[in-house]
Amino acid sequence: MRVTTFYADLRVPDIAAARDFYAGYLGMDHEEINMDWVTRFSSDTGASVQLVTHDRTAPEDPVASVKVDDVDAAYAEAQQRGYEIVHPLTTEPWGVRRFFVRAPDGNVLNIVQHVD
Repeated sequence: MRVTTFYADLRVPDIAAARDFYAGYLGMDHEEINMDWVTRFSSDTGASVQLVTHDRTAPEDPVASVKVDDVDAAYAEAQQRGYEIVHPLTTEPWGVRRFFVRAPDGNVLNIVQHVD
């Protein structure tokens, strides 16, 4: 398993209300994901951030989303290492396969791979 991208997931009460700050003020005006509960803003420089109101299917919100090249291998290794799985390996209807794992420091990470 290899990490390909790492996004901070910031909790916000309202994505529409946050849009002016992140897109307007910070200039991250490319909206790569646009769902009612999560969106990703990025800029031409490569900087990006995800805003989350609440996760659609998981019991907790992650602090970061980690894109990997093999989510099944990542899941197997997390289990083998004894890490707490917060949300089981799931293929979501919006085109990703993912699971949530709690790091030893308590942070919950969304480990994700896009499904073709």
